[in-house]
Amino acid sequence: MELAITVAGQTKNTGTLTVSDANFARKFNESLVHQVVTAYMAYARAGTHAQKNRSAVRGGGKKPWRQKGTGQARAGTIRSPLWRGGGVTFAATTQDYSQKVNKKMYRQAIRSILSELLRQERLIVVDSLEVAECKTKAMLVLLDKLGLVNKPTLIVTEALDDKLYLAGRNLHYILMTDVLGINPVNLVGYEKVVMTKAAVALLEERLS
Repeated sequence: MELAITVAGQTKNTGTLTVSDANFARKFNESLVHQVVTAYMAYARAGTHAQKNRSAVRGGGKKPWRQKGTGQARAGTIRSPLWRGGGVTFAATTQDYSQKVNKKMYRQAIRSILSELLRQERLIVVDSLEVAECKTKAMLVLLDKLGLVNKPTLIVTEALDDKLYLAGRNLHYILMTDVLGINPVNLVGYEKVVMTKAAVALLEERLS
């Protein structure tokens, strides 16, 4: 299939880019996309809350005193939950929130999202993205030409451009990334997705 290529500031498309139907003309699989997005977000959860039971607390390997004859209660370790500094009786363990998603499922979800973005006219392919200087006003000029001012936008380039990044980092509704940084959460979370022609070609190569 053919993707229209636009140039900032021009109302007419300047050309087309041939892409694979397998990547940009796939039927939207809502259940798969939901599963992959949920798994991606769950993987980011820390799950750091944890306590130590008696076996995890350091020390206490020696019996404090002999079993009989001291007049004291029996004790096998100073790390007993009954002792100060001992372990917790029913200790909370670190929760692992990660979910299994294999590479094939992940790629199919990305293809499904890209296809839906194209159908909803939320995907914009540009020949290139350049700013005159590393200032926010330069980025605003570029976004104005594309009609994206104040619109939540994901900008994807083939490689991170320091000049472009510095110009847009103060705009809270803009996220810039390269092809390697693309993930399903970002793709579905922004109103518009802008990709350079080179980024599309590289993305197709990674999805093949």
